[in-house]
Amino acid sequence: MAPPEHGDEKRRGDGDLPRPEEGSPPPPGGGRTGGAPGAGRLRREVEGRSAVPLVWLHQGPRWLAPLVLGALFLAGLAAPGFVGAVCLLLVAVFFVWLAFLTWPSLTGQQKVPRVLMVGVVLVLAVARTLGF
Repeated sequence: MAPPEHGDEKRRGDGDLPRPEEGSPPPPGGGRTGGAPGAGRLRREVEGRSAVPLVWLHQGPRWLAPLVLGALFLAGLAAPGFVGAVCLLLVAVFFVWLAFLTWPSLTGQQKVPRVLMVGVVLVLAVARTLGF
């Protein structure tokens, strides 16, 4: 059976997250759900705080995030000085956030383009700040 199209998922209405049953043992990892096995404190914290924004991104229209990122990128290239740099930094922060969340599951060949993409956007932001 094919996965449901975006937006066709049934929503529970109570925050869309499953709740543990009464009397069930806590999940492994000290009561935390999900996360990379053996993850450090920083990774667990970022993953936990990222859950809501990731669900929001998943439930929203698929075209929204690329459209916003594209608009910020173009604004960063077009706007002079500090305004352009801030737009480009927002794009870089989004890419770093997604790369951080997916990093443990990536191979070396998959990590290189992500690092290069963030590096290019940061170089463009510095260039905007310096007036280029």
